[in-house]
Amino acid sequence: MIYRFLAILLLWAGVASAQDMEAPIQQVLQEHGEIIQKSSRRTIGPAIDTLAASGLDDAQAVLERWQAREMWFNKETGAFVFGEEGENRTLILSDVAGGDLGTAPKGDYKQLKPNSGIRGLIGAALVQFQLTAPDAATRAAALDAIERNPEASHLAALRAVTDEPDAELATRSARLERLLTIEFDEDDAARIAAIEGFEGDLGVDVRAALNPLVQTELSFVAAGEADAPLQIGGDITRDDAYALLVSAGEAEAVVTSGEIKEALIANIDGAEVQGIRVAALDTDDARASTYALLSEAGLARPQVTEADINATLAGFDFFRSYTNAPLDVALAAQAVLSGIETKVAVNQTFDLGLDALSLASIYFLAAIGLAITFGVMGVINMAHGEFIMMGAYTGYVVQLFITDYTVSILVAIPLAFAVTFSAGVAMERLVIRWLYHRPLETLLATFGISIALQQLAKNIFGTQARPLTAPGWLDGSLVINDIVSISYIRIAIFVLALLFLALFLFVMNRTRLGLEVRAVTQNPRMAASMGINPDRINMLTFGFGSGIAGIAGVAIGLYAKVTSEMGADYIVQSFMTVVVGGVGNIWGTLLGAGLVGSMQKGIEWLNPSNTLAAQTYMILFIILFIQFRPRGIIALKGRAAEA
Repeated sequence: MIYRFLAILLLWAGVASAQDMEAPIQQVLQEHGEIIQKSSRRTIGPAIDTLAASGLDDAQAVLERWQAREMWFNKETGAFVFGEEGENRTLILSDVAGGDLGTAPKGDYKQLKPNSGIRGLIGAALVQFQLTAPDAATRAAALDAIERNPEASHLAALRAVTDEPDAELATRSARLERLLTIEFDEDDAARIAAIEGFEGDLGVDVRAALNPLVQTELSFVAAGEADAPLQIGGDITRDDAYALLVSAGEAEAVVTSGEIKEALIANIDGAEVQGIRVAALDTDDARASTYALLSEAGLARPQVTEADINATLAGFDFFRSYTNAPLDVALAAQAVLSGIETKVAVNQTFDLGLDALSLASIYFLAAIGLAITFGVMGVINMAHGEFIMMGAYTGYVVQLFITDYTVSILVAIPLAFAVTFSAGVAMERLVIRWLYHRPLETLLATFGISIALQQLAKNIFGTQARPLTAPGWLDGSLVINDIVSISYIRIAIFVLALLFLALFLFVMNRTRLGLEVRAVTQNPRMAASMGINPDRINMLTFGFGSGIAGIAGVAIGLYAKVTSEMGADYIVQSFMTVVVGGVGNIWGTLLGAGLVGSMQKGIEWLNPSNTLAAQTYMILFIILFIQFRPRGIIALKGRAAEA
């Protein structure tokens, strides 16, 4: 036992001697040893700042190990060391300046346990080391940390970085430095220069930094002392002005209805108040006049009349003063914010226009097939939405077998056309051909088919929404700035709508089928006398319109949910698009889609909390529109026009 004790004693002596009290980093720690050992959030700041500004190579390691609660100090000598708990209540020690110190009894040392506040201060101090780290990812992480929780100490650290090699990080760093200058710099000229540097910047972070600087509060002075007093009733309300005087003790508060009620109750004598029966106090005027009697008798606080309020207000001037920044800084921020708000309004309008264009392209895709079946053939096809639904489910089924989403979409588009074309031809042969020139029967029959197709889809695919996944290259959005952006899926739908417009124009103007369709549309009897089979053309036209609806279903399914009821979400808008644009005219359908999409987005912008109201207002407007222009924007000549 004696030998073992001597061995431990010799080992401890070696540890103690190895703790180099002359090391520069140890000397810095010893200078602030007392406040470091106490670890108080209120007093620890100078010690952390001294370590961070020491320029010593070991400073970063000390701060990191301190933050991780891996720093200890010797109870006898006060020397600081790094320690990890070992076996048998021992510590595995290392010197703060580097070097292994072996092990020592745990009881001879005390652990530094910084709380969350101290760890936050250490983290802020470590930023300057991270900003100059050789690894770009570490520097980016430091900028992220500053963005999440900026502090005044970060400003000096950012300004110390003058040679950031990464251009993107350099831009971020410079922007952060200006933002922190606005918030923390004590030099008003520097703050104003930083503010003016953000002129026209649409970043949310800029507005978040400038808005607090322009906060104002309502104040007052004696009448005639304000340079530019606010106008009561114009710049401020009369009630707000008087309430400010009341809160400052410069005016008597207006007697409230609650006070009147309490005073009346407190002064009931039998069944009367001041000689007036309680039963008669059933109106506001009766209660007010009775309260006035109480006031005259000294039993209640006097009422404040309108004349009293006017006289009191006339004795004061009211003005607004900036509360969070000096006047020059606040005025600079206000000027920049005014310009930004104008630019924000312009960009919001542009963003709303993009949304309207995107919605219009969706409606155009949904309506282009209906423009053929309803516009050209005069058939009211209430099952058109179900052809859209069939196309979407075709895309879903294809993705069950083809896991590459790009390939699956390329396969689904022609397959959806084939499926819905066949379904359209079958529907025309079995039902529609027997109901030409009988619009009411056609409407009822196709409505029944619509319900049947919805139920069939529910039986096959269930009632839950099915995913139709877009390819990875359609993920995300095209971000123009912090306000304007549009998803790549919507861009793809817009491009697809243009392609279908081109395809339709080509088929109708450059192919024999298109020539025959136009001939049958204009004059079916004359077309038949020229050898054209109107019955065959009607079949192919209906199938072509149904096929386009199927392709539209694939595109819409990438953007919206795929359910058995999805077609019902677009059938009303599709009919409105065709009717408003002009029955049977593709350019009219295009204009109609633009008008309907723009109207819906505009109404939703005016009333964003109620999308149902937007639909209602839009329908009412369109009903009013067709009263003045029943044939739509571009009217068609021929059979459809005569219907």
